[in-house]
Parts: sequence; C-alpha cells; structure tokens
Amino acid sequence: MQVWPGQAYPLGATYDGAGTNFAVFSEAAERIELCLLHEDGSETAVELRESDAFVRHAYVPGVMPGQRYGFRAHGPYEPGRGLRCNSAKLLLDPYARAVSGSVDWGEAVYGYHFGRPEKRNDMDSAPHMMTSVVVNPYFDWGDDRRPRTDYHRTVIYEAHVKGLTMRHPALPQEVRGTYAALAHPAVIEHLTELGVTAIELMPVQQFVHDHRLVDAGLANYWGYNTIGFFAPHNAYASWGDRGQQVLEFKSAVRALHAAGIEVILDVVYNHTAEGNHLGPTLSFRGLDNASYYRLADDPRYYTDTTGTGNSLLMRSPHVLQLIMDSLRYWVCEMHVDGFRFDLAATLARQFHEVDRLSSFFDLVQQDPVVSQVKLIAEPWDVGEGGYQVGNFPPLWTEWNGKFRDTVRDLWRGEPATLAEFGSRLTGSSDLYQSDGRRPLASINFVTCHDGFTLHDLVAYNEKHNEANGENNQDGESHNRSWNCGVEGPTDDPAVLELRERQMRNFVATLLVSQGVPMLGHGDEFCRTQRGNNNAYCQDSELSWVCWPHPGDPSSARARRMLEFTRAMVWLRRDHPVFRRRRFFHGRPVQGTHDELSDIAWFTHEGEEMRDEDWQLAHAKSLTVFLNGGAISEPGPRGEPILDDSFLLMFNAHDEPLDFVVPVNHGRQWQVVVDTARERGVAPDGPKVAAGEHLTLRDRSLTVLQRPA
Repeated sequence: MQVWPGQAYPLGATYDGAGTNFAVFSEAAERIELCLLHEDGSETAVELRESDAFVRHAYVPGVMPGQRYGFRAHGPYEPGRGLRCNSAKLLLDPYARAVSGSVDWGEAVYGYHFGRPEKRNDMDSAPHMMTSVVVNPYFDWGDDRRPRTDYHRTVIYEAHVKGLTMRHPALPQEVRGTYAALAHPAVIEHLTELGVTAIELMPVQQFVHDHRLVDAGLANYWGYNTIGFFAPHNAYASWGDRGQQVLEFKSAVRALHAAGIEVILDVVYNHTAEGNHLGPTLSFRGLDNASYYRLADDPRYYTDTTGTGNSLLMRSPHVLQLIMDSLRYWVCEMHVDGFRFDLAATLARQFHEVDRLSSFFDLVQQDPVVSQVKLIAEPWDVGEGGYQVGNFPPLWTEWNGKFRDTVRDLWRGEPATLAEFGSRLTGSSDLYQSDGRRPLASINFVTCHDGFTLHDLVAYNEKHNEANGENNQDGESHNRSWNCGVEGPTDDPAVLELRERQMRNFVATLLVSQGVPMLGHGDEFCRTQRGNNNAYCQDSELSWVCWPHPGDPSSARARRMLEFTRAMVWLRRDHPVFRRRRFFHGRPVQGTHDELSDIAWFTHEGEEMRDEDWQLAHAKSLTVFLNGGAISEPGPRGEPILDDSFLLMFNAHDEPLDFVVPVNHGRQWQVVVDTARERGVAPDGPKVAAGEHLTLRDRSLTVLQRPA
C-alpha cells in the first residue's frame, strides 16, 4: 500500500477523488496508527509518521468513500497524570464525517478492568466499536437557498427526527424515523400548514446509547450524548451508514429549504459520550485526555458541570478549533441555518465561573460564517452559577425559562404573578434591553422536550417516571403544572373541557407574546407521555408523536387543538404588532400613525393599571392594548409599519369576570379569539364598543381586534 506524507489540514478524512488524506491531533500520543478496516474483520495499520504541531497525517491513494477506519494511539497510560493512551482501543476520528455501526458494550471498550479501575485493560476493542467512515463530499444542492427568515418572522418547531415521524400513517414503514421521513411531502405539508418557519432538531450529531441504559433495556432517546460532532447520527438513516446518512441528511435539508423551512440543530458541545473516569475509551480520551477534557485537581477525575460525567475543556485551543470547525462544517457543507446550544453556560466556563466573554463567544462573534446563522443558547448548566438567562452576548438569543415559568404560574392560578407576566408578555426587557438586545433575543416556550408535554402540563400535578427505572427520582419535581382536578386520564367531561381550554390558553399566550415562539412537536395534537417528564430514555410509543387517526376517540380533540394552533400561528404571522423588533415605549411614539401609547395596561374594569394593581396577590386578570398604529420600527425599505390594534384580555381567575372595554382606545372591537370556545377562534365573534362589558369565562383569554 502506498502512503504519502499528506497534509495536516483539514483534520479528519478528506477524499479528493483519487485517495484520502487523514489527519488527527494528539499531543499525548507517542505515535498513532491509522487502521483501515475490512469486511472480514481484519485491519491494515498505517503509521502516521508525519507530524505538524502535533497533527499526525498521511495521504493514502485509492482509499475511497465508504472505507471504514479508526485510530490507535500508542503512548502513556498514566491516569494519575491525566494520560489515558491505550493502543488496544480502536478510536473514532473526532472529525469523522460519518460513523458506521454501534458500540457493543462490554469490558473491551473500557481502558481499565471492571472492578479494578487502576489496572490497564489491553483487550482489543475493535470488534465491539463503531467506526469512522470516509465520505464523498460531493452533493448536488441544485438551486438550494437558505430561507434566511428574520427572527421577527420566525416560529420554531422543536422536533425529534424519530419521534416526529415514527407513527405518521402516511409514511412508508421503511422511512419512518429517518431523515428521509423529514423530507416526505406529508411531513413538510404539516409543517407549512401549521405555519412554522424553522424546525429545531433534537441532537442529530452521532451519539451513543449509554451502557447503563442499554443494560436496562432502554436507550438514550433524546441523543444528548454526542461522540461525533461532524457525523449525522447513523440510526436515523434509511439509506445506509457507510456515508449514505450524509446524503440523506442533505436531501432532507434541501427539501425543507424548498418549502421555506429553516433547519436548526440542537448541538451538544459541552461534553462527550465518554463519561467520567469510569467511562469507555471511544475517541477523545484515548487520543489526548488532558487536551480535550476539564480535569479535576486530581487528574484521574473530571470536572463536571453538565451532569454527564465530563465537560470539554473550553480554554483548550484544540477544543475550540474542533467546535468552530464543526459549526462551520454544518453550515457550509450541510446547509443548516442555526444552532441551539445545549447547556450553553458550560461553553462559557474557561476556569470556574461563567464568563460571557470567554474565548468561545469571542470566536463566534468574529467568525464570518457562524456569526451569520441563528445562535440560540440554553442558558444554564448544573454547575455553580449556571443559571444565566439574560446574560449571553448580544449576538445570541436564549431559551427563556422565565417566560415558561411565569406563563405556567399565571394559568395555574399562582398569586402575585401579574408584574412578571407583563414583562414576559412584552419581550422580557428586564433580561435583554440593557445590553442592546431586542425582544427577539427571547425564545419563548411553554413546553419543550425536557418536561411535561402540553397535554400533560394540564393533566398531571406530579411526574410519573417509573418507566425510567429510577424509582421516579429522576426528572424535575417542581413542574408548575395543574391537573385541573384529576390526576391523569379521566372521562369527566368538565375536566376534559377545562384541560382543552388551558391548552388553548397556553398556545394563545405564547403566540401573542413578543419574542420568538417555539412549539414542541406533537403539542398541536395534545401529545401525552402519560405523565413522564423526563422521557430521555424512552424510545417507544410513549415518546413518539401519535398522529390523529379518524377512528381514535381522542382524534376530535387533537384536530381541534391543531386547528386552533394553526389559527394562532397565522394570526401572529399576519400581524406585526405581535412580533415587534423593538421594545415598547409605553408612551406615544413620535412619527407613527397614532397619538396613543404603543401599549397600555388596564384592570378588568377598564381602568389604567396603577403601580399597586401590579402587586396585588389576588390579581389574576389583565387587559393589554397593543397599538398597531404606533409601531416604532420601520419596514425593510424604511417605510412605516401600520397594523390593526388589539386588546388582550386575560382572566386567570377560577370564576367568570366582567371585563370593560377601555374607552379612548378605539370605538368598536371584534372578538377574534376566545379560548372559552371549543375551537378557540371566533371569525364570527361579537362586536363590542368602548365602555361595554364582556364576560370572560374562568381561566380564559380573549383577543379583540380593531382595524387600522
């Protein structure tokens, strides 16, 4: 076999049409072997003799796409010094563009012997390991164009590739649960009719099912256990796992773009699947443990701010390069439109404290590629000081957990919530205004993958996670949920009606709030996980979206919820007053169409809210005037934006209330949304004049519209 010197860059396996260049970083290893794997289980070892700045490299003519390979790192195994090289372990390429197979869990994939962690394990892991794959980078993107949807027009739909598509009745069985399913016309039609503009995919970078979960008959369903930051997860591919998963993913992105839908990836750059000091040796640990991971004062152990056993070392230039190279790859080669960063506070930890000006954020800020896509932070981790909502740099948007908590508290009847609710409804200026950000920095949500579904939020007071095998000890215990009087399933029509009304309240509140709304997949169908609020390990019908079937007795309720959610999304898309790019002024705005204030707040009696009204513990009602004639930001060509005006009436009390339509803010209004109605929308809603009374049912929301 011919072996040429090759190049140190780019890292990974790069096919050029005649052969493949291999390059891998390791400062700890004394020498590294490239292992080309054959179908009979044998391997051909090629020593990477050339080294530039600790990058070992070689070019091997004739190595084609589909070739499986791995690395073996020869060097010191001294855990007390943070060194864990072991040539008996076949290692994944950290830059692998595709991964084949899965881990066959057993002692062979660990660097030590079970029960004797101090003793090095020299069992060959190759027969039990997933392997890296050389891929063909060429793909016909045709006339693919990024939708580049502005944040103020964005509606995000959080989805799981498998969970969304596994039970879709219109999909062929062989493509369900795959990237090809995302590209199926039936799925795309649902997304476009719903009105969402971006699908945020839960982790699709290659991940590993934890040894513990596999032994328990479970799986790492959510996928927050990454081992390959460049490779699409192979189990979501219907075409094959020898590089075909790359083509299938690209095809799905192309199809979604053609429908005007952006693709945002939920990415996990805070830790890897190798776990703590007792975890397996799959890739980074065996190549250069101390360069990739945050080690404790005793370097046998790891500093963990993620709750997963390890944290990547964010002050390491090689880790930063890996992450930035990965992000650019997914943007440039895979055409994705943005990222949601899991446990993003960990990315800011250079030493101990969360530092918003850490190297990672500096690199993103100046990067000409990554800085131009959507960047969404999950602004917390499990370390000290890890709750950082509102503290990310101006380029970033954030999952706003305070919006979720406040809206849940309002509708379950918690006292003294009005003041904070007013802030959340109007874009959370208390969190984002001081550093120059806008309402669109707030990604608003009521539910997401982590926690109760929308249906379960109104059907359970307590979590029911027994199926996870942890004695119901896992998952959040304080859910801010309310079961409407009965825990779990019921046939009581009054309870079922109240639950539907509460779900409509949550959806309507989300979609009339300033910021960027995010829906959880299946919530539009009243999806249930039967009270499980931590279904991370449930790869089953418990977690998969149940699409409505005509014969299902619950399908009528599901269809009503779908129709209402669609109507609210489109109401928002049609009216810029619900998706302003600037915070409200709270006063008349010079140069706009109206001399009235751009927003006004009223009690249910129609009187303007006083300071003391916001602080009343028993107050659970509010009227909000949104002035469509006083939108301060200009249109795309500098033109004024003129919209209809709206009154939002919230009654979170447990009894009906008479609301008075405020005077001096419009003569006549029409009810267009009433969550007390079975279908919620009211195209034939009553007309009411200023000063008239409108009775709102207990726990309901009404939206009134006045034409511009």
